[in-house]
Amino acid sequence: MKFLPVNRKDLESRGWNRLDIILITGDAYIDHPAFGAAVIGRYLESYGFKVGVISQPVEESDYNALGEPRLFFGITSGNMDSMVNHYTAQKKIRSDDAFSPDNKSGNRPDRACILYSQKIRKLFQKSVIVLGGIEASLRRIPHYDFWSDKVRNSILFDSRADIIVYGMGEKQILEIAGNLSNGEGIINVKGTVVSVKIPEDKIKCIHLPDFPECKEKSVFFEMTSKFSRYYFSHVIYMKFAGRYLKHNPPQPDLTSEELDEIFSLGYLRKPHPEYSGKTISAFEQIKNSVTSHRGCFGGCNFCAIGIHQGKNIQSRSIDSVLKEITLISKTKGFGGTISDIGGPSANMYGMSCTSKKKCSRRSCIFPEICKSLDTDHLTISRLLDNALDIKGVKHIFTGSGIRYDLGLVSDDYIRILAKNHVSGRLKLAPEHTESEVLKFMKKPDIKLFEKFCRKFSEYSTEAGRNQEIVLYIMVGHPGETLENTVNLACYLKKRNIKVYQVQEFTPTPMTISSCMYYTGKDFETGESIHIPKGREIRLMKALVQYFIPENRKYIIEALNKTGQKKLIKFFLD
Repeated sequence: MKFLPVNRKDLESRGWNRLDIILITGDAYIDHPAFGAAVIGRYLESYGFKVGVISQPVEESDYNALGEPRLFFGITSGNMDSMVNHYTAQKKIRSDDAFSPDNKSGNRPDRACILYSQKIRKLFQKSVIVLGGIEASLRRIPHYDFWSDKVRNSILFDSRADIIVYGMGEKQILEIAGNLSNGEGIINVKGTVVSVKIPEDKIKCIHLPDFPECKEKSVFFEMTSKFSRYYFSHVIYMKFAGRYLKHNPPQPDLTSEELDEIFSLGYLRKPHPEYSGKTISAFEQIKNSVTSHRGCFGGCNFCAIGIHQGKNIQSRSIDSVLKEITLISKTKGFGGTISDIGGPSANMYGMSCTSKKKCSRRSCIFPEICKSLDTDHLTISRLLDNALDIKGVKHIFTGSGIRYDLGLVSDDYIRILAKNHVSGRLKLAPEHTESEVLKFMKKPDIKLFEKFCRKFSEYSTEAGRNQEIVLYIMVGHPGETLENTVNLACYLKKRNIKVYQVQEFTPTPMTISSCMYYTGKDFETGESIHIPKGREIRLMKALVQYFIPENRKYIIEALNKTGQKKLIKFFLD
């Protein structure tokens, strides 16, 4: 097995004159199933298409490296949104890029999908351009853009691409390749967005407000609400500049067999040799981890996973996961530790809805766990135990985090987790303690977090293991007030909990929380809510990290602002 071609020399070595498809990615080229360009490339290759990769192009010569493809250019910013990759929540430029050689920043441009697409349109005017990946997927309709502080149109129009593939994309990209190869159109592919002259669907279609109107906050709120209700079941149209944006419903979920096929492709599981002697942190972090499933039914308002990967869990078979672990165990230098078996939430593996009725709930577990959800943890427990039996494997850890409210369904799962599958530190994300803020986030009550912690501590002691829980906290979410954060900080201080990783809320495109941030409205009720910004967020972060000496002045300022001077001594002692 060879790497996919990256230059003319690679084509000549195969006796090829021209590729069918060329993928352009903002990441370094790593031939591993955790990297989108590799997955799409290997998948298309397995169906007989000739595929090449252009990684992190800068000069015109980079874009010309493989010539013009017979069918299309597939463009992605990489595994991360380029704007999130480049900027902090305070819009400061990050100093590194984990998806680039030696973590060097600046190898991909801002709004990479747009720039790459425009470059290709200039150089290869008649080529078909297909956008995909997280950046394009989350900009497929009009969206609030935090970095420019305005509502931007669908990336389809800004990029001058022909079609957007949203979601993980394997089925869509294969269908598009087949259609183009057969000389057919590409308009009616599920899981895609295109531009059409006139609406073609007479039934089960929804019309969003025209784009110029969406810039007005009340209309944007209406549009987001309407889209959230119908995008998974209806064709959606939006008029713009004499044409219509057509948003097709999602592709059907992949079966376990289909997902197994994708993960069984001949990945070399390493970076391209052109990066020899250089470190790519994103690869180092995941090279000994395994993805067991896709999707998330948690429905957190600030999270984009459900909008991108889908709400339903798509799980690999146990046998498929064990085969990959066996492959890793035979890798030169493997030390015996699988750092993670998981997905967006590790303990959602194997879970599904038992109801045959269509459901519009964004979350299957908030405000309470749906009775139609199969919450059995036997499948994930069996997978973890079986993985420990593989020769050469000493440890199987759960590094991607779990949903503790879901975990409370099974004491047996918590027991085996505490006994065998935590490296000493378990990541949990309560995000906040105040019920009002948790409601805006769509996160469970803090009492459930406390209950899980007690059980985990009990079973850790039972197993003779001294383990800690690492908390993830978010500040600055729409609806949070400084008074809320003071209460959060008091909770942490009273329990001597020190949170070193505090996330400042960043409004990412198409999330419900971003809609609330832009419009100033509670998404459920339409009522006005407080939107923290600027200095207030700095004070919030200082309160949560009360134990850092440099934060003393900010804590005093926050307590003075909230009329709680009496707490100054409590925090500073």
